[in-house]
Amino acid sequence: MYQTKKIMLLGSGELGKEVVIEAQRLGADTVAVDRYEGAPAMHVADRSYVIDMLDGAALRELIEREKPDLIVPEIEAIATSELVKLEEEGFRVIPTARAARLTMDREGIRRLASETLGLPTADYRFADTYGEFVTATREMGYPCVVKPLMSSSGKGQSVCRSEDDVERSWQLAMDGGRVRQGRVIVEQFIRFDSEITLLTVRSVNGTLFCEPIGHIQQDGDYIESWQPHEITAAQLAESKRIAKTITDELGGAGIFGVELFLAGDKVYFSEVSPRPHDTGLVTLVSQNLSEFALHARAILGLPIPEIKVVSPGASRPLKADAELHDYRIEGLEEALAVPDTQARVFGKPVTKPGRRMAVTLSTADTVEEARSRAKTALDKLRITEA
Repeated sequence: MYQTKKIMLLGSGELGKEVVIEAQRLGADTVAVDRYEGAPAMHVADRSYVIDMLDGAALRELIEREKPDLIVPEIEAIATSELVKLEEEGFRVIPTARAARLTMDREGIRRLASETLGLPTADYRFADTYGEFVTATREMGYPCVVKPLMSSSGKGQSVCRSEDDVERSWQLAMDGGRVRQGRVIVEQFIRFDSEITLLTVRSVNGTLFCEPIGHIQQDGDYIESWQPHEITAAQLAESKRIAKTITDELGGAGIFGVELFLAGDKVYFSEVSPRPHDTGLVTLVSQNLSEFALHARAILGLPIPEIKVVSPGASRPLKADAELHDYRIEGLEEALAVPDTQARVFGKPVTKPGRRMAVTLSTADTVEEARSRAKTALDKLRITEA
């Protein structure tokens, strides 16, 4: 017999908001937690709290007070060592506390994928100091990709194209990391044909896959995604093998965003997020069940039917270019006049440079037309000071 569960989200952005909505549709009691007031998921959750989620004592106090059935990390910047202890004491962390800890920083997941599981990845080096970083970039060769060990939405990532970029890339990594620390990862630059997200769902009825989502990133953050992405049968089989290997190792239930590079007949593992993925926003219009509905079903222990693309779709995020504490989004009427187009306005309390504030979502008979419609709609939107 299905019983209502209490879900606590740690991180309450636009992806968490959609998870809350889907969980509530299935009868869940929802609690949204974030480091700032007015986060998107707080608009719809049954209760909300503002705490420093990197403060283990504060995190424990709130969890012990609310006693959630499911603790659902939605961002990386969480005191994962405390989650490990809480899980040992009987609390359930989604997908597991180990998965949350490993994927909190890029070193843990990269070493697991490459060194333990033997999955194909780009070559990489780690650096703790600026001097080590300079050496690592020279050893890797230019161009190379630089990332802080922990960040979200691509913050702090850059392509270091020559020695002239070294100091800039280091500073971007220092400024963009969620936790102020010197350690960064320097990766081989793979000249790929395309990059995809393979949404992988671990559920009561096994491991299921969504159709591949193609996307374009700029400095590590997505600027466009579409579904389905054209891929060969051999590439798809290898992508599924890699995704199943890494998600089986991480364990638990829920959706995982597995990022992969396609280069000729080769597939390389890039990253994995044990939660809904930003590029997967397109599934709000392209699939019979969105990634958020799939995540809610999976973590609540409910069966998942065959996942289908019901229409080619595309998404385009609206990003702010300045910090505004009183703003408005204009052009929504014109954007929604584009055929077969929807929009989601996230309702974040302030804008910041590069912060996602809304997304346009379009469908069409072809991926190309859906992409064109999503861009046309995005071009109608403007963020202005109120």
